[in-house]
Amino acid sequence: MNFPDYETLVLERAVEDVLVVTLNRPEVLNAINTRMGRDLLDLWTRLTAEPDAARCVVLTGAGGRAFCAGGDLKERNGMTDAAWRAQHELFERGFVALLDCPVPVIAAMNGYAYGGGLETALGCDFIYAVRGARFALSETRLGIMPGGGGTQNLPRAVGERRAKELILCARAFTAEEGYEWGLVNRLCEPGRALADALETARAIAENAPLSVRQAKKSIHYGLQTDIATGYRFEIEAYNRLVTTEDRIEGVRAFNEKRKPAFKGR
Repeated sequence: MNFPDYETLVLERAVEDVLVVTLNRPEVLNAINTRMGRDLLDLWTRLTAEPDAARCVVLTGAGGRAFCAGGDLKERNGMTDAAWRAQHELFERGFVALLDCPVPVIAAMNGYAYGGGLETALGCDFIYAVRGARFALSETRLGIMPGGGGTQNLPRAVGERRAKELILCARAFTAEEGYEWGLVNRLCEPGRALADALETARAIAENAPLSVRQAKKSIHYGLQTDIATGYRFEIEAYNRLVTTEDRIEGVRAFNEKRKPAFKGR
């Protein structure tokens, strides 16, 4: 897939089949404005429509200070109610598109993330973060509340009671605390979040892409229902892989003691 030249995102192929997406507004700590909202919605929508464009995505932020500072409050200053709601509708569509994206997305958090920045990371499949980074859903200090899935994804990551404390107090927490609570998968040394995430992305990209996407879908939707229904969903996802060329290639490569060459078919 040929992606457009996004105004607020930088896309590059660090390695084959791995797409690195960088939030690129470092002058405002990668805050999300309307243009970035449109760019992200377009990106996740394209990846959903054509998931073969990448086998894994790593999302990070430009500069060394922040992953994403959240919504651009300078742009929002003085917005009419109608304009605010219209912008938020755009952001909502982007968050849903990220959650629905069949391609695995790893957040490589190179610095702090507040508000919508943390919600963007929470919408990814898992998070790698540098030591010492600070995160918060601080919207209640601004007279609003999390509106990018924060009240849903944070409690699923850290538990209901802890999420209530963090959101209602608008309390910041560290990457180390996030790791302890299960929000962060790996703590990285300063400057290493992207490199560490790429290492994992390569491992994912080496596996059968159809299998990876079906497994991701089964986990994501299965957790939203009871275990018996989730298991039925898993079997439906499993059965779709039985007739694929990649399943045949995977078994043949195992028996021939060689690395499989998956084609996504």
